[in-house]
Amino acid sequence: MKALPVEPSSAPLAIGSRIRAARHAQRLTIEQVAESTGLTKGFLSRVERDLTSPSVASLVTLCQVLSVEVGALFSAPDIHVVPLADAPRISMGGVGIVEQLVTARSERRLQVIRSVIDPRGAGEQELYAVDCEVEVLHVVSGRFVLILANERYELAAGDTLTFPGREPHSWLNPTDEPAVVIWTLVPAASS
Repeated sequence: MKALPVEPSSAPLAIGSRIRAARHAQRLTIEQVAESTGLTKGFLSRVERDLTSPSVASLVTLCQVLSVEVGALFSAPDIHVVPLADAPRISMGGVGIVEQLVTARSERRLQVIRSVIDPRGAGEQELYAVDCEVEVLHVVSGRFVLILANERYELAAGDTLTFPGREPHSWLNPTDEPAVVIWTLVPAASS
């Protein structure tokens, strides 16, 4: 059997920003990492800026201190693009609303829903709750009212409101103009 002649790439793998991000996530200074690994601050700085490549032994030591698996530095990030034209329509209830799921269907860490609400469009008469920890509502354009059991929040374009996801609520567009809002649910609502 003949092997495929694959030419090695001369492009270096840029892992420095991932190492820096791991250090920041651990809330460690470059000095602390240098002390823990026995590597110099200057060397670590060059590694984080992709100006030099660490040896395998140095990389393993660095990853142990930063609590990162070596393979994670080299794996491709899980990226999904959802063009608005392809975003699936969903229905969370209400009248005069078109809702689209703009995050990948497989995403479980959060969901982002884009809603276009007709003039005088409204949510359910009875307050409802979504099975998530946190909801973030951002008004892109128009005006929007979020209704909770004992409070109403009148929002304008550019306003953002954060509230507990399991808090019963409803909504309405109180104007004669359409409104566009973005709902972010963390984590993604249970199906």
